[in-house]
Amino acid sequence: MSRSLNKAILIGNVGSDPEIRTVGTGGRVATFSLATGRQWTDQTGNKQEKTEWHRCVVWNSARGSGLADVVEKYVKKGEKIYVEGEIEYRQWQDKEGQTRYTTEIKVKELMLLGGGGGRSGGMGDDMDSAPRRAPAPSAPRKAAAPAAGGDDFNDFPGALADEDDDLPF
Repeated sequence: MSRSLNKAILIGNVGSDPEIRTVGTGGRVATFSLATGRQWTDQTGNKQEKTEWHRCVVWNSARGSGLADVVEKYVKKGEKIYVEGEIEYRQWQDKEGQTRYTTEIKVKELMLLGGGGGRSGGMGDDMDSAPRRAPAPSAPRKAAAPAAGGDDFNDFPGALADEDDDLPF
């Protein structure tokens, strides 16, 4: 059996306050841009810098609260965050009939890394405090069929917090 993996892990700064929308099914979606940067010295000894911008999409289900609510409450422009998810490529026809393309990070995990307060520091800021893991959604989840697009692993982080395990280490 052939296996594959689609996983993106990014640490960067939020480019603007997240946009929160409610979709027709009652679910909520948060979108924001995340900047990652790299620096290097070229062959002539000049310092170079490049910033990449990533479109991040975070969904709630129609069943209750979720990660989009956490994004709405805690993620602000300038925050340094860790996101983990999968890369998704989409295309659609716009109003003029033109084919449009986008690449998004479908966020499944999020951690706040900065000191809070939505400071708008540069890409080179040090992580000046301990990471803050996004709080688990408060509403209990009911067993339901997975949403279109794959398995629903949203309950998995809650299982990690359970201290009653039989692991020998």
